[in-house]
Amino acid sequence: MNWLWTWGGTSFGYREGDNLWTYDRRHVGRFAGNDVYGPDGAYLGELTGTHRLITCQAKLGSRQVGFTPSGRRVIYASYADYSGYALDEGYEDFPAPWTLR
Repeated sequence: MNWLWTWGGTSFGYREGDNLWTYDRRHVGRFAGNDVYGPDGAYLGELTGTHRLITCQAKLGSRQVGFTPSGRRVIYASYADYSGYALDEGYEDFPAPWTLR
């Protein structure tokens, strides 16, 4: 289990295998390489380095085959937020965990 933060520093949740989970136990994404797609197959963003999530604006609109989210899991305490990084042109912060369903 690898804990993850958004590029802006918000504690997001964790990666387990190819699945992305929020800290409040929701299965909101699936990895295809470093890219993350939501249950509807829409591109959400990507993993950069080992612990940060970011969204490439040029990839918005990309799609993969969707999936049915797994059931909820035990709630974990959120890790502390970190300082955010400056965004390069063409990128935006990964969605916050509470904005994804």
